[in-house]
Amino acid sequence: MLGKSRKSTLSAVSFGLILAGAAASAHAPTTLKDAFKGDFVIGAAINEAQITGQDARGDAIVLAQFNSISPENVLKWERIHPQPDQYNFALADQYVAFGRKHHMFIVGHTLVWHNQAPAWIFRDANGNLLSRDALLKRMRDHIDTVVGRYKGKIDSWDVVNEALNDDGSMRQSLWYKIIGPDYIEKAFEYAHEADPQALLIYNDYNLENESKREGAIALVRKLQAEGVPIGGIGLQNHDNLTWPSADAEDATISAFAALGLKVAITELDINVLPTGGHQPTADVTLRIEQNKALNPYVGGLPDSVQQQLAARYADLFRVFLKHRDVVSRVTLWGVSDGDSWLNNSPVRGRTSYPLLFGRAGQPKPAFDAVIRVAGKSTGN
Repeated sequence: MLGKSRKSTLSAVSFGLILAGAAASAHAPTTLKDAFKGDFVIGAAINEAQITGQDARGDAIVLAQFNSISPENVLKWERIHPQPDQYNFALADQYVAFGRKHHMFIVGHTLVWHNQAPAWIFRDANGNLLSRDALLKRMRDHIDTVVGRYKGKIDSWDVVNEALNDDGSMRQSLWYKIIGPDYIEKAFEYAHEADPQALLIYNDYNLENESKREGAIALVRKLQAEGVPIGGIGLQNHDNLTWPSADAEDATISAFAALGLKVAITELDINVLPTGGHQPTADVTLRIEQNKALNPYVGGLPDSVQQQLAARYADLFRVFLKHRDVVSRVTLWGVSDGDSWLNNSPVRGRTSYPLLFGRAGQPKPAFDAVIRVAGKSTGN
């Protein structure tokens, strides 16, 4: 593997060799997609610059390392359907074309979510909340149009996103308040009708916490009892250096596997920055004021923290590999550190280091650690 001397020798190493994550042994896997071939597909969330080819370095990493892609934003309702009579398909079409050109497993994210949803969805022309039937019609029209457009092209959809509170109860979103708890059932039914072959997933964060996991298990059992075509659970895995433990991750995957579901790790990153006192969350509405103490690594990540990050990634990937029979996909939420949403959430303007590739596109010690986990599991 590229060792600790990499920092002083990067200029002498070809960019292609860096992307390949050059290994000391010619027999060791050198890319993530090769390392986990036969185990699960491994993906990255890509942004607009990568979709359109403006980020050549990011695209090179994606093509070298990954065999699955997720869209950060271009398929979210506010971007693809900003007005009742307006759909913006240009970027979504490019996203799907990128994945198909390179024979990737393509993910659609996300159809029904309470965030990044335009206010008009829930209200009539006079500003009044819609009736149940009217909102169901809007949901169905949106799903029919978007999923139908990419039928046979997008392999898996995050149908409903983050419908649970941290205590496992149903989130009181406008979807829930207007339609009722069966809005989830309806979303899955509509998505299945629009593309019967797509893998349909319920996606959420903090499912490693027992109370929220139990709520999700109860939700899944209810859907299954009603014959709803749910095929998988999405564990977002917006993690940090201490949470969740490997045991908690193991227990979570096992619990959903016992329900007969595929498990996708949908949005993996590991935050190394101070939390500001809040509990782990992927709530995009959370905002914390800027504070130097919350942005300690502006000049670079200390080697000691790099090693902690590497160890955390290795621990998690050991769990994913243990469950390779049910884990169908592991997706990093971003390509390199500079792309990460954690640079601006929950504190804007921070310098974050949550991924396997640094800001200059170089593989980090965490990349090497993940490759080594795969090598040990396959006997390489």
